[in-house]
Amino acid sequence: MPMEQIKQRIKGARGAVALPFKTAAGRLRMATGLPVRFSGAYASFDEALAAAQRQGLAGYDHDAVADVAFERMCQLVPWDYPLLFWLSRLESHIGTVVDAGGHMGTKFRAFRRSLPSIDRLNWTVYDLPAIVKAGEKRARADGLSALTFTSRLEDGGPCDLFLGSGLLQYLNVPLPELLGRLSAPPRHLLLNKVALRKGKTLVTLERIGPALVPYQIRNEAEFLEMLAALGYRIEDRWSIPSLSHTIDTHPEFGASESAGFYCVMP
Repeated sequence: MPMEQIKQRIKGARGAVALPFKTAAGRLRMATGLPVRFSGAYASFDEALAAAQRQGLAGYDHDAVADVAFERMCQLVPWDYPLLFWLSRLESHIGTVVDAGGHMGTKFRAFRRSLPSIDRLNWTVYDLPAIVKAGEKRARADGLSALTFTSRLEDGGPCDLFLGSGLLQYLNVPLPELLGRLSAPPRHLLLNKVALRKGKTLVTLERIGPALVPYQIRNEAEFLEMLAALGYRIEDRWSIPSLSHTIDTHPEFGASESAGFYCVMP
């Protein structure tokens, strides 16, 4: 047997031995009240949300969650740069942006320091009512008149670019349904921090401040097929290794991949 094959078998055996201990450690931390970022594995968003509701504050639509990590989210981070690249390439071709799951305008705030022309765009943040309420208040206080908010995509007109940065893992409806609420399909899609895996789609719970929030990890092949069915062509894809996550209580499902996409409708 070749030495490389022997090494791979040893590595696999070590992983198999360590897995039960990792599982037990994650579940023990949770049972004893120690912080666990990701817990549980569920077949659907609704199943995960019901489990979260049994444990306390559930979901993102709460005033107590709105301000969690706001200042940190307004800072540029390495995985923002592909978005900045494509926004700078597209700025002469777009006038309206829907920033879905854009929190309190955190990406707008972060990007305008490196892309001042962003202020000329009609930039609308779509998010949950509690987040929208807090975002509008902050935008008024900070004099950001170019930044608007809505919790109903149906109320807006067409947009040139649909941005979803960190949206899809928290989205409680299929992406085609969400895009269908717009008056017309956007020509450009920028999707970032999409959680993917090779196996079947599953949902875990992420601890965000005082709440447990369903976090969806999609089957990669099904996600790519969905984009193609919507009529989009993937022009660019990037991986974000530092945002790969393993479920603390269920490490047997392996680590997710965090990926970004620029897609265009020809």
